[in-house]
Amino acid sequence: MATMFWYLAIALSIATVFGSMATIATEMNAIDQCWRQNPNWRRHRQQLAKCSVGFAGKMTDNIGKDVTHYKVTDPSDNPLNPKPGTLRYGTIMISGKVWITFQRDMRITLQKPLLITSYTAIDARGTTVHISGVACLMIYKASNVIVHGLYIHHCRADEQSLVMGPDGKIKQLGKADGDAIRLVSATKVWIDHNTLYKCEDGLIDVSRGSTDVTISNNWFRDQDKVMLLGHDDGFIRDKNMKVTVAFNHFGPNCNQRMPR
Repeated sequence: MATMFWYLAIALSIATVFGSMATIATEMNAIDQCWRQNPNWRRHRQQLAKCSVGFAGKMTDNIGKDVTHYKVTDPSDNPLNPKPGTLRYGTIMISGKVWITFQRDMRITLQKPLLITSYTAIDARGTTVHISGVACLMIYKASNVIVHGLYIHHCRADEQSLVMGPDGKIKQLGKADGDAIRLVSATKVWIDHNTLYKCEDGLIDVSRGSTDVTISNNWFRDQDKVMLLGHDDGFIRDKNMKVTVAFNHFGPNCNQRMPR
């Protein structure tokens, strides 16, 4: 009788565990179900590129055998002479496809806007990475970009900036308003699972011909102007803009520009 009791208890425990797992799985959205249920996702990070939805489409051009795996080990920032190991070096100095991860939790204070080139994936899963400073992330005339899992906040405006460009030459940038992530003439961009707050202007700015963008699973909080889609009503190139906004959370303390 006692043996039967223990068999029954074990069976109920197993059923409870699998029932809980099934409940968690059904509560996940399509993006999270795609990769979170794989217990070995750290070994298969590029699987994430197949999980995007909406107008960005699948980000499969970011993966393959020709990807450079780059790990950020140094939280410092030098806009004119990026050091190996820093985030800026990974986003601007490596040609071709690059998949960027982080060695540990870190706080990065940007001295100037961080340019992100085409075929770049920033993947902060498994770490807590805070980015703040001058103007923060800028995706300028780039395509096939993934930004995943960052905390971006307290981004400040800047009148003009000199930064290292992707061609190895110093590039002058115009005025930056102080957005967390700014897209300028960018295409096929996926912004997912980031936490954005308390920036001088807005949190995400998609403008000047940018299109095929998916903004998903982000947490926007403590911000007046949250998201700008389109430069202005008279900018013709933005009339055909395609942006998917899905599974995001707005608030607390968000006041305006919250497309859902």
